[in-house]
Amino acid sequence: MYRSRVRALAVLAASVALLAGCAQGGGGIARGAGSSGPAPSGSTPSANRPATAPAPAPAGTTPAGTLLVADFGADTVTFVDPAHGPFASLQVGTAPYGLVVGADGRAWVATAEGVAVVDTRTRTRFALVPYRTATGPVTTGEYRGGGMGIALAPDGRRVYVGVNVPGGNGALEVVDTTALQVVDRVPVGRRPFDVDVSRDGSEVYTTNHDSFDVTVVDPGTLKTRRIEVAPYGTEGGLGSWLKPHYTAVRPSDGRLLLPFEGERLAVVDPRTGRTRIQPMTADTHQHGVTVTPDGTLFVVGTGPIDPAVDRGPSLTVRRPDGSERVYPLDGPHEDVAVSGDGRTAYVTGGFTRDGYWDGLTVVNLTDGSARRLAAGSRPLGVAVL
Repeated sequence: MYRSRVRALAVLAASVALLAGCAQGGGGIARGAGSSGPAPSGSTPSANRPATAPAPAPAGTTPAGTLLVADFGADTVTFVDPAHGPFASLQVGTAPYGLVVGADGRAWVATAEGVAVVDTRTRTRFALVPYRTATGPVTTGEYRGGGMGIALAPDGRRVYVGVNVPGGNGALEVVDTTALQVVDRVPVGRRPFDVDVSRDGSEVYTTNHDSFDVTVVDPGTLKTRRIEVAPYGTEGGLGSWLKPHYTAVRPSDGRLLLPFEGERLAVVDPRTGRTRIQPMTADTHQHGVTVTPDGTLFVVGTGPIDPAVDRGPSLTVRRPDGSERVYPLDGPHEDVAVSGDGRTAYVTGGFTRDGYWDGLTVVNLTDGSARRLAAGSRPLGVAVL
């Protein structure tokens, strides 16, 4: 049963108090100025922690199955052996957020400064593509300007990155992967948390957190369409917690899957803009998603909005038939990737608000066991190489 009355109260409280964090936009911390806000109890901001030297890298090129994480609390990406932990880090640019890896082994990393291009096999950065969009001074923290969501065209010829402009609407920038430069730019909604591409490459989708919508972009003509996705309504505006965060494109039919609060899954037809709502069971605020080729959806639960009625952090695994298994997690997390055999999920501990930690949780999807693994500095985006 949906807790509509509780949710309405949460929205009202958020709009009156103008809650910080995920709820609203704001400024950032200038580069080198420290952490993005007060540290959670019992923790120290990543910027102030002693650096931990990674273990020696394996000989030769990076092994298959290595994890790559974007270190939002630093200016690096970290290479992680899923069994033993991090073994190498590479400087890419300030506060990297999302990343995507192509079949050629190149990783494209959305930083505050530009899109970093990394050869994951040799662990080298060979380009930093600057944005066309003016985002103000390079900063760190939850509301920093620059790249957020990022996706690769199916043919590998274009990279699409959502660029946040603090205090205003964002942009989708198009990077030519051969020329290594931005070749197109189109306005989208506010704070584009996520970017996705249709399976045939004919549409690009930006999930815009602060404007309650998805922008559908035709990459050929750059024409756009706005689809509001607000199953709880838009009351509270920037102060609302009940906004879209991340999207998965369902392999079977191309519909967009956006989870809300562990209660409602918005299933959006991008052609018509129509949205159907399906029930979910985790009862927790939700962020990162991914979907496997068989249509299984993975959703990261970050923790309760209202501890009196909501459950704690979790990972939801939702089968194509709608059945769900919820795996409890220890502390907030942000994003998720799945091993090639589908037996293991890797959930990053970076989190976009306070409560983050420097590692990821490895979840055995067969027996439900989980273990924490050190991994970088406030890791957000994650990919399995």
